[in-house]
Amino acid sequence: MTWWAVVRFLHVLSAALWVGGQLTVSLVVLPLARSLLDEQRRGRMLHAVGRRFGMFTGAVFLPVQLGTGVAIAWHKGVTWASLAQPGYGRILAAKLALFCAVMAAAGLHGWATGAGRPGFARAMAVTALVGSVGVVLLATALPAT
Repeated sequence: MTWWAVVRFLHVLSAALWVGGQLTVSLVVLPLARSLLDEQRRGRMLHAVGRRFGMFTGAVFLPVQLGTGVAIAWHKGVTWASLAQPGYGRILAAKLALFCAVMAAAGLHGWATGAGRPGFARAMAVTALVGSVGVVLLATALPAT
């Protein structure tokens, strides 16, 4: 196993934890909270889950994704110009753009939750989740080099 295999592993593991966490909260925790908890307890629990997930994102996910992503791109010789090239470059550019949109949606979700705008918060949560799955899809579409 090479150093670069470890870097790729950390990149994929971090992405899996991020997207898996979003899916778990959306498909398992939220439905159970809605059916088992009264409105006040549900709100407190979901706020705590969201806060912890947000802290995990800022402290672990983002630094690992950014650090390993930049390292992998450097290792593969990616340049700004190569992001416009067909194949690997364009798919990577799309993945990066979608990743930025996901981070913006996640940030807006956190803001809307704190500002008491539940409809907008939910829309941004769904947007971030769908976008995150799209990032994974684009990652799997990257040609092997």
